[in-house]
Amino acid sequence: MNYRHAFHAGNFADVMKHALLVRILAYLQRKETPLRVIDTHAGVGLYDLSGDEAGRTGEWVDGIGRLDEPFAPEVEALLAPYRRAVAEVRARHGQTVYPGSPGILREMLRRQDRGVLVELHPADHALLNAAFNAVANLKVLHLDGWTALHALIPPKEKRGLVLIDPPYEQPNELERLGTEILLALRKWETGVYAGWYPIKALGPVDALAERLHAESPRPGLRLEILVDDPREPARLNGSGLIVFNPPWSLREEAEVLLPALAERLSRGSYARYRCEPFGPPA
Repeated sequence: MNYRHAFHAGNFADVMKHALLVRILAYLQRKETPLRVIDTHAGVGLYDLSGDEAGRTGEWVDGIGRLDEPFAPEVEALLAPYRRAVAEVRARHGQTVYPGSPGILREMLRRQDRGVLVELHPADHALLNAAFNAVANLKVLHLDGWTALHALIPPKEKRGLVLIDPPYEQPNELERLGTEILLALRKWETGVYAGWYPIKALGPVDALAERLHAESPRPGLRLEILVDDPREPARLNGSGLIVFNPPWSLREEAEVLLPALAERLSRGSYARYRCEPFGPPA
């Protein structure tokens, strides 16, 4: 896919991913005890939508750019932490900046929480380090994300989330996403794992879902939106998140959020969503 994120920052896939990320974090933060968030493929963390890369594609216009008009009150209630995080990032860095997941974590993690931001690309790591490593409860590592997934678990807090958002530059990376999380569950079976993936065609994603349903030792959710017809697989048609050990409230919240986002972010008349459990019952 060659998913160089600066070109795609703030697009429909980011909106979906980050809206769900903040719902998971909001649930975990209902308890006062500390938690740890590990972002295995963190990128640079902050993206200027007025910059050259974002300007070449303009994808943000049909992503975060479509969220100016309010949704129904029940949708807005669930989007509130996401909207607040974006607003706080813009107050800190400028009104044309869109946060990657590190930027959202910077705003949402409490004093007692810890975040580890992992990035392998040398230039991206340097930018990430400059922006976030001085934050007291964040640590930036220059490391392969798949290596970090296994090296950093279980955390000493015993509670937390691993966000896995690889670049999908290799043809087998979707299958690897499932394989690596299944392996990680053997080491830290109670952690929450959220793996993002692009959707061009449904066949490969369906195959992954069937495998996870058969092999996962823990309950999970398959969450997706489609903003265009996946029978045209040459383009990015949708976005998905597989969540292992999801918060008990996430399925109900996704049933409210995802159809609203799919409809608002659709490129035309095609808008679909999916919210399906896999693995053993919760």
